[in-house]
Amino acid sequence: MNKGGMKGLCLVTDRNLCGGRPLEEVVLEAVRGGVTSVQLREKQLATRIFVATAAHLKALLAPFGIPLIINDRVDVALAVGTHGVHVGQDDMPCETVRRLLGPTALIGLSVECWEDVVRAQDQPVDYLGVSPIFATPTKTDTRGAWGLEGLARIWAFSRHPLVAIGGLNEANIPAVVRAGAEGIAVVSALCAALDPRQAAEALKRSITDAGKQLP
Repeated sequence: MNKGGMKGLCLVTDRNLCGGRPLEEVVLEAVRGGVTSVQLREKQLATRIFVATAAHLKALLAPFGIPLIINDRVDVALAVGTHGVHVGQDDMPCETVRRLLGPTALIGLSVECWEDVVRAQDQPVDYLGVSPIFATPTKTDTRGAWGLEGLARIWAFSRHPLVAIGGLNEANIPAVVRAGAEGIAVVSALCAALDPRQAAEALKRSITDAGKQLP
């Protein structure tokens, strides 16, 4: 079932869920537990602070070889020289993102309805963020949950690797992987965890065990 792409456990940041802990501390502990990529999502930060945060986080992740993806803000990705960017349907067009970031940048695109999936076939992106799989308080601006059947339908149709997000946890990850997700993206499961490292280890085990069961 492997189509290539961004595999493993992706941490999507939300500093409001970190319980007062520094975001960098939560990220590093999650990385030590097995996170394979980090998406920096900052909806409220001023651009200057966003750039500084991204640069700091990129430097912290460099020794681990972990890619840093910027959510929405192509300008921040360009300013810091991060590995890529993840955009939504209302953000900068993917063709423009690719032209600005170049052929080696990692570009992800969120899909929230079937029309998004169809249009994405011709888009110059590296993976699709299927959002949300299950209803979740951290994804309130979407059109509804895909569910496992929706995810499987996208996998059967799309030429792009899939990264699943929305309501994912240790218990439901195996079914999500079997439905076609190569990447598992989580927010609260790591940011709100009392022990992000331990939580990441448990999530990573679920992904690995599910992968072993695939044909």
